[in-house]
Amino acid sequence: MDELEKVEKLRSRANVTYDEARDALRACDGDLLDAMVYLEKLGKVDAPRQSVVTTSADTSGSYQDVTARVTSSERKADANAFSGSFGHFVKTICQKLSDNFLRIEQDDKELLTAPLWAVLIVFMITNAFMLVAIVVSLFFGCRYSICGKDDLSKVNEVMGRFSDAATTLKEGRKAENNEEGSKEENKED
Repeated sequence: MDELEKVEKLRSRANVTYDEARDALRACDGDLLDAMVYLEKLGKVDAPRQSVVTTSADTSGSYQDVTARVTSSERKADANAFSGSFGHFVKTICQKLSDNFLRIEQDDKELLTAPLWAVLIVFMITNAFMLVAIVVSLFFGCRYSICGKDDLSKVNEVMGRFSDAATTLKEGRKAENNEEGSKEENKED
């Protein structure tokens, strides 16, 4: 390959002027690869993106591009990482549902203790009915708490506030009814 062909080839690959390509080739003793690196160092050419392109022979003797396999492997690794983290998340949730229990008490007497996974299943089947039953039971003095391996004091504190609010509402309503009853008795006298 003569100098003119090398200059043209370097120009087309590096997208530089004829003079820049010729000067780079002269500085690198006519070596195309060295000239390309030289132009990169001068900032005339962007460095190539980092990608691996290679070929390997299969059993039939023909060559195939391994880049597709690398990309496929990377996709599988990403999918495995996601499924691994999601699997870990699901496993953790299942473990917490098995290790902890819902306790229902009324007047300091335990009515029911059930694993959270069973409560979750019942709730999924009877969700609207279950919510109504929980609210009604609060007015009958039931208190809910979660006990088990995990520290759920914050959750128990919130559930205690609901129980206290229901008790306060119930007592307030009783007081109103008593006042109305005493007013009516006074009217009759």
